[in-house]
Amino acid sequence: MSTAKKDVKRVTTHIIAGMKREGEKISMITAYDYSMARIIDAAGIDIILVGDSASNVMAGHETTLPITLDQMIYHAQSVIRAVKRALVVVDLPFGSYQGNSTKALNSAIRIMKESGAHAVKVEGGAEVQDSIKRILSAGVPVMGHLGLTPQSIYKFGTYTVRAKEEQEANKLKSDAQLLNDIGCFSVVLEKIPAHLGKAVSESIDIPTIGIGAGKHTDGQVLVMHDLLGITKDFNPRFLRRYAELYDVIKGCVEQYIKDVKDRDFPNEKESY
Repeated sequence: MSTAKKDVKRVTTHIIAGMKREGEKISMITAYDYSMARIIDAAGIDIILVGDSASNVMAGHETTLPITLDQMIYHAQSVIRAVKRALVVVDLPFGSYQGNSTKALNSAIRIMKESGAHAVKVEGGAEVQDSIKRILSAGVPVMGHLGLTPQSIYKFGTYTVRAKEEQEANKLKSDAQLLNDIGCFSVVLEKIPAHLGKAVSESIDIPTIGIGAGKHTDGQVLVMHDLLGITKDFNPRFLRRYAELYDVIKGCVEQYIKDVKDRDFPNEKESY
């Protein structure tokens, strides 16, 4: 049994750091609403990420860029109400921290005060270090995010694997060390070669959470809708589907429609 499950009621950044030292893998999954967060937390997940992926899976946008700070706070509030155990991390959305450390601090403070979340996540390395330092100076824990950073999708122009070339790989290693040194408590590594995920994980003290970064990162994260098969048209190599809920839910609704049309629902036992 994991140390986190056995010894503590609430997972904290201190517990997450200890899991890396002890060689215990860290589990992380996204959630955006009360009902799903309650189930995920009861299952024993270590970290729940209130991701800006809500822009895609909850609001139907093509990218993560449109979601606002107010919307992220709303989703975080919903998740926090459900969670008794997991560490809850909230994405700072695009435009709420880049290029202005004061704005970054204010955004992070709003998330922490208005939602009750436990930490924030920021995409980028050296280019956003001033914002990260400012947030950390207020006592707000920060999770970093390197590799494929979806908020920069128009800069990359593609969702392909990042850091395959030596120059970009070296920058990622340098950024990971920087995030470690300035005080981030962990860092997500997204869609990078497995050997690079391994090298970075072994070279820094803070835990790494991989998504498409190989098996040697200190933990793994998936988007809840992808893991459960609620989404149908997203099939990257790194994704393992643990259910096909799109088909299950669609089948249930189709049966309900049929029962209503056939006057089978409600029956006598389902009536007062």
